[in-house]
Amino acid sequence: MTALPFRAFVSDMDGTLLNGNHVVGDFTRDTLEKLARKGVDIILATGRGYADVVAQLRNMDIENAAMVTSNGAEVHNLKGELLYSNYLPEDLAFDIMQEAFDNKRICLNTYQGDDWFINTDVPSLNKYHKDSGFSYQVVDFSQHHGRNTQKVFFIGKTLEDLLPLEQRLKEKYGDRTSIIYSTPQCLEVMNKNVSKATALVQWVAHKDYQLSDCIAFGDGLNDVEMLSEVGKGLVMGNADPRLKTLLPDAEQIGLNTHESVASYVRAVFGIY
Repeated sequence: MTALPFRAFVSDMDGTLLNGNHVVGDFTRDTLEKLARKGVDIILATGRGYADVVAQLRNMDIENAAMVTSNGAEVHNLKGELLYSNYLPEDLAFDIMQEAFDNKRICLNTYQGDDWFINTDVPSLNKYHKDSGFSYQVVDFSQHHGRNTQKVFFIGKTLEDLLPLEQRLKEKYGDRTSIIYSTPQCLEVMNKNVSKATALVQWVAHKDYQLSDCIAFGDGLNDVEMLSEVGKGLVMGNADPRLKTLLPDAEQIGLNTHESVASYVRAVFGIY
């Protein structure tokens, strides 16, 4: 039997594995199922929440998979068992939820437990969750709670809307949190030391391989550590320009709209 070039396949979802309609395309689904049958672990590493991601994986014929969700705040296996978590302390999460911002330009969100909370109704966000049906609950965050908070995130109309908020958050909470953009319009706050890479370290600690045995794909600033620390990290052609600047030596592949991750995987693993 030919040795596998990598033991685990790791991929971000939005802008990477998912196509232009924000779903797993048929070509990609077929690729991942064939990859899994070769004995390669399938790991989805995303800013999305567990309840959102597991619904998509369960639509595939895959037995062994892991989900690194909320940028690394949680790791689950396909059975739904929580293998690792690193949440914001309750009082800190609540304080961040009370930060001031322009609510005509920015909306506030949290992932807490299996729930998604938001400060205002934004129907356009549902297009990102068609496959899973995962949706938000509108709440008054001044009357909310900070329990089981994987992340607090702010979605702006533009990057420029978020920059003053980013600076203030870093000044007030930077020593206790991880603050990163998952897209140029989405600023995310997790507990200190949360990243996709640290979560992957927790995963491989229970496996018979290392980070160097993983191949990973990403398109956002929340992928920097992951792409830097695995055996081979690949950057999408449609990636955030800031990611390309930070990882100038990383190989770039095609667009997520062309299902380029699947095409690359088929070539590397000899899937036909």
